[in-house]
Amino acid sequence: MADKDKVQATKGAPKIRWDDSKMRSTYANVCNVSSTREEVTLLFGTNQAWHTGQPEVSVELSDRIIMSPFAAKRLLHLLNNVVGEYENRFGELEMPKGAQTPESTK
Repeated sequence: MADKDKVQATKGAPKIRWDDSKMRSTYANVCNVSSTREEVTLLFGTNQAWHTGQPEVSVELSDRIIMSPFAAKRLLHLLNNVVGEYENRFGELEMPKGAQTPESTK
């Protein structure tokens, strides 16, 4: 079966055909998230700093993804599952100092 003919079936749900014919891949090592009542916006980019401790860091933004809060919550669950599986296999990931997490912003 060709990549663009991949079909995902879930019991009781319609089959999903993933069409990757217009997909592009972009590397990102920086992500930021903001929201309004109607949408959640994810910004992806690449940190351009070679050395740590600089007073200013340049991040080249490459992609902005805008989604509904419902789609964002589904993404949250998917990412939690994928990161959990990763940590079960390879060990717990530690957040870098200064990185914001939901717990640190409360």
